Amino acid sequence: MKDTLNVMMLSWEFPPRVIGGISPHMYFLSKSLAKNGVKVHVVTCDFPGAPTNEVIDGVEVHRIDSYKNPSPDFATWVYLMNLNMQKEAAAIVARLPEKIDVFHAHDWLVATASIGLKHVFRKPLLATMHSTEIGRRDGLHTNTERMIHETEGWLTYEAWRVICCSDYMVQHVKWAFGLPHDKLVMVPNGVNPHVYDDLEKQDLKAFRSKYALPEEKIVLYVGRLVYEKGIHVLINAVPKVLEKVNAKFVIVGTGYMKEQLANIVKSMGLEHKVLFTGFEEEANVLKLQKIADVAVVPSLFEPFGIVALEAMAAKSPVVVSDTGGLSEIVDHEYTGMKAYANDTESLAWAITKVLLDENLRRRIQENAYKKILEKYDWNKIAQQTRQTYEGVIGEYSKSFWA
Repeated sequence: MKDTLNVMMLSWEFPPRVIGGISPHMYFLSKSLAKNGVKVHVVTCDFPGAPTNEVIDGVEVHRIDSYKNPSPDFATWVYLMNLNMQKEAAAIVARLPEKIDVFHAHDWLVATASIGLKHVFRKPLLATMHSTEIGRRDGLHTNTERMIHETEGWLTYEAWRVICCSDYMVQHVKWAFGLPHDKLVMVPNGVNPHVYDDLEKQDLKAFRSKYALPEEKIVLYVGRLVYEKGIHVLINAVPKVLEKVNAKFVIVGTGYMKEQLANIVKSMGLEHKVLFTGFEEEANVLKLQKIADVAVVPSLFEPFGIVALEAMAAKSPVVVSDTGGLSEIVDHEYTGMKAYANDTESLAWAITKVLLDENLRRRIQENAYKKILEKYDWNKIAQQTRQTYEGVIGEYSKSFWA
């Protein structure tokens, strides 16, 4: 196997463009691959103020114009963005002194461009499925949802291997698209615990006072305010937690449920106990994760649960729904607490237990941090990903397609 592999990754988001979990995943994976002898070209959408081309720690980032054509709706925008992405990426590949060995697509949003490149250059395609439409929506109810599902199915069919970030997701993707088991590979998501190192030394009292009173425990939620993230379950658990603990619920993020959730809080007369911060800069999110007395991830559907890993890396005790990838990350009462999914009583019980039991809190903080270093290290994840590339290139080189 050659020393340097040349990979082109495609994604609709990459920092500073951050929409969900794909962006940090791409950022840390590509940089860690570069340290492990993989030459990575990232092709992604443009972002105001971000350069068209730049090199970040050995990763070549190419941002393409994604708003060239006016679009009446999101689905049309995705289709036109893909056409332009394929054209621009093909031009980049043609200019490179070294040949691309593998194309690697991240989710359905870049499926059309990735599949096009695979056939134009006759090189293997890998796909990482970060989520599925049928899982996010708990079924398929509209034509747009069916279109996204069919696009995901097409991408998994065209891919030589499909990478999933949890064992749960491997089974889910296998079921959703009828895939053979040997086409699926589990490579976990990762987290960078060192982003919290400097915060250990800082006095965060003044920062904390912006969010809660000194006597209030901070219950932190970071994520989109959408149904599948279970934020409504947490909001409904607020009065039950407050019966036993003086706490402040800090809700970070935006989403279509924000107004509805604010109305529920208002109707309960608990506006002084629940703070909707909206979007927060990354530096503030890191500090909040550091000062939180408990971080809650109450998802109904969760392929992985990166926000739980981040909290564990920040040494903040976590309470999660016993569902999806979260079930694999957290060992109950050892690295965190699990609550039944979509169960207000269970969630309130788990949060209260963490806030009231000092020994439990300390134990899960220590064990969780140890697990982060052992299993969710980006360098190890990059090595697993490189091995997957090498396996695919080996099979490809013996195939009629090469």
